[in-house]
Amino acid sequence: MANTGLGTALRHWRDRVAPQAVGLPAGGRRRAAGLRREELAQLAGISADYVIRLEQGRATSPSAQVVEALARALRLTQDERAHLFRLAGLAPPGPGTVPRHITPGVHRMLDRLAGTPVAVFDAAWNQLLANPLYTALMGEWRGNDLNGVWRNFLSPNNRVRDTPESRKALQSALVADLRRTAGTYPGDRDLRALIADLRRHSTGFAALWESGAVGQHEAGRKTIDHPQAGTLTLDCDVLSVAGSDLRIMVYTAQPGTEDADRLALLGVLGTQSLGVEEAPRPG
Repeated sequence: MANTGLGTALRHWRDRVAPQAVGLPAGGRRRAAGLRREELAQLAGISADYVIRLEQGRATSPSAQVVEALARALRLTQDERAHLFRLAGLAPPGPGTVPRHITPGVHRMLDRLAGTPVAVFDAAWNQLLANPLYTALMGEWRGNDLNGVWRNFLSPNNRVRDTPESRKALQSALVADLRRTAGTYPGDRDLRALIADLRRHSTGFAALWESGAVGQHEAGRKTIDHPQAGTLTLDCDVLSVAGSDLRIMVYTAQPGTEDADRLALLGVLGTQSLGVEEAPRPG
């Protein structure tokens, strides 16, 4: 049966989002002031064909991950996000799950940091959103690599230059973070699955988990080897959003330095965007 309610809601919310508000150019002739289907697909990380099928009611069972991505791309409020889940035939995430909603206020704050590499992670270190400059700096991740814990234990796709000491400290802090998150959100099935997968696939993670490793993230300087811009040494700060357990990671360069020049170059180089219909669950 065609899910026309879902399609109608998506079209309505898409029409009210100005492309300038999400960092897209407004050029060219438009039938409406809002997002094109292709632009919504780009922002949500799904294919344009899938957006069309959702709006036409021919795709009737989107996953929770796709619904969450659409809610973020459309900048829905908490109530609108819950309504979108129900329209998709899914229960809205409950209070026992890791918060993944990015409020319109946080979106507006990120809009004002367009010239700064910024990414938003949830309490399980799943990347929820990254601006183009962050993606240009760190690379475009997908699948399991969208989870920062998975990536630091199991993936070679990392441009940050580590020493054995800094890597050990980071991994201990990540495991301690995940342990605290598991205690705070015991009902989150995705989180439990992530921890089980990490313990099964990474002996290093399993050892730290069993040992009760402790640690905390601290502001610091990171050296990043970029394939086009060269080596950049930047300040990395992780900010917390009160009441949501979201983490905002920000990279900045000291003004007037070669690092600042290379970061500006990255803004010119940009990054390619991908369209994936159903990305695997991070972790």
